[in-house]
Amino acid sequence: MKLQLQPGEQEIDTWTLLYTGPKGDKYNGKLTVTNQRLIYDAQFDVSAAGLIEEALFVKFGSEAFIVIPKNRIKTIEAQKSFFAKKVVLTLDTGEKHLFNYGMLNIDPVIKAIQS
Repeated sequence: MKLQLQPGEQEIDTWTLLYTGPKGDKYNGKLTVTNQRLIYDAQFDVSAAGLIEEALFVKFGSEAFIVIPKNRIKTIEAQKSFFAKKVVLTLDTGEKHLFNYGMLNIDPVIKAIQS
């Protein structure tokens, strides 16, 4: 992760997973969960920034990140089927952000988000 952590912020863990934004846009990238934020390093072009709430889209040099402060998360919902283990985050705006870990166990991701 190239985005710098804030003072007092500590990285919990990182996973490579699929992200689906509130308007159905899909990306593959790395999710880093810290004690304060979720930082998603998606490999996508900056024109996608218009699909995500401006406050959540952070440009750092030539890199672009989706940053979700934990205090904006209102609900965390697990959706599990045989082929897809997902976590759906609903923000204080009602926006839904989905992280899909495929067939792998999503529970450690959910635990990190909740901590």
